[in-house]
Order: sequence, then C-alpha cells, then structure tokens
Amino acid sequence: MAPLTRPELWRLLGASPPGRPGVRVLSEGETEGVRWRRLELVGERRVPAFDLAPVPGAPVRSPVLYAHAHGDRPGIGKAEALEGRPALLDPPLGLALARAGHRVLCPDMAGFGERQGEGPEGALAKALLWQGRTLLGVMVEDLSGALDLLCEAEEAPAVVGFSMGAFLAAMVGALRPEASKVAHLCGMAAIAPLIASGAHDLHGPYLTIPGLLPEHDLPEVAALIAPRSQFVAAGLADPLTPPEAFGPLEKRLREVYGDGPLVVHVGAEGHVETRAMRAALLAFLA
Repeated sequence: MAPLTRPELWRLLGASPPGRPGVRVLSEGETEGVRWRRLELVGERRVPAFDLAPVPGAPVRSPVLYAHAHGDRPGIGKAEALEGRPALLDPPLGLALARAGHRVLCPDMAGFGERQGEGPEGALAKALLWQGRTLLGVMVEDLSGALDLLCEAEEAPAVVGFSMGAFLAAMVGALRPEASKVAHLCGMAAIAPLIASGAHDLHGPYLTIPGLLPEHDLPEVAALIAPRSQFVAAGLADPLTPPEAFGPLEKRLREVYGDGPLVVHVGAEGHVETRAMRAALLAFLA
C-alpha cells in the first residue's frame, strides 16, 4: 500500500489550496478585556471571521487558527471563540488563548454562524458531492486561506480545534506544512471501526472523504503532520473516540513520532473539554 500523500488527500477532498484572501474589517469591540475584530475574508467565498488580539503585556506567542466545533448548533460558529459552547470550559477557549498571548483567528465554516444562509449541512454536502467536491474540502479550503493570513506573522501559526474543529485542525495541519503546531481535541480517531459499529452516524455529513477507505484511514491523515508538534486529546467515554477507534490513531502516531514532539492526553471523560485538557493544551502551545 502506497503511503497517503498531501496531493492525494487534496484530490480526495475535491479541494485545492486557495491562496491568501482579501480582508475587510466589519466591526470591532472588546469582550472581557480582549480586543476583537469581525472580519470578512474575501476569496472564492466570503468568509466571516473573528480576529482576537493578544492581551497587551502577555508573552508573545504563535498566532492560532481556531477551527470551531459543530455540536448540532449551527448558529454558534465562530462565536465559540468568544462565547464558548456547552462542551467547552469557561472562559471560552478563544479568550483563554488571547489572554495567553496568542492572536486568534476563527472563521465561520459553510452552513454555520453567519453562513447559515448558504444552506443546511446536509444540502451543502449533497450538492458538493454532485460536483465531485466535498463539504469537508470546502471547509479546509476556507481554513487554509485563513492560515495564509496568519503566516504573515513573525511566528509560524498553530492550528487548534475541538470536535468537528479537531478534524478540521488535523486536516489543515496535514495539508499545510506551514502550520507549526497542530492540536485536536475530542474528535480524531480511525473511522473504519466507527463505521463497523455504526458510530460514524454520530458525525455530521461534513465528515466524508470519498475513497479514503479502505487503503487509508484518518490515522494516516494525522501522520502527515509529523514531524511537527502534535497534541491529541480524547475521552475514552466519548462515543466519537472509543478505545477501538482511538487506539489505532494513537498507535500510528507513536510509530511515526517515536521520541518526537507528540503529546497524547487521554482521560476517562466523554465529549467535553476538561480542566486537565485545557492546561495541557496551553502548555503545549506555549
């Protein structure tokens, strides 16, 4: 079996690197001491995003591309970075990252936040498949364009996400070597065992890569991030990362990294961010 390559993954996603988008500032303000701007990234699509500035006086750290979660709440989208969501801790992760010295850029994905008018997730996924494309590919393209904006900073950007955002962070990290660090929480696992148990249906239609199986699986995607720093978090009571699905991911990554910069944080919890997970993530990014 030939190893999975970046060009092959782009092809399976029906996507391609979009290049740096233009930027329009729509509004700005302050939330709990963190300055934010609401942007519109202008490329093939118009992508609303929140841009959070690091808190003055904090240590200067790498910028972070933040991929938001799904949670069956399409109205949240990028607002997760500032307002949080039930599965995540308080303070919201975007605010915590900005307070720690990171610039944070969080775009709305297709069908979420201010982009709900583009259509519901299922309709978007079906229409794109007819065109030989995927909804996951469109999301990755939009995040890839946002990453290009952060690449202009002195420090190379990191990519972070929880749940759906975990898959997106891993995909962007796998496809874009410019990402210096990749952190995915409560999402990445081998998909074949989930399909065998029926648990794959817990994911939305966005998580579809036609033709990835049977030669490859999501552990091979995460392996493309090596040798760059990678943080993996999971709860073994989480139906999205049960032991039979998370185990192959962890095994593959430990094979690839050896003694390299891999952090695996496993707890007994379900599909939630824990305090130990938050502390480990912030330490990893620092």
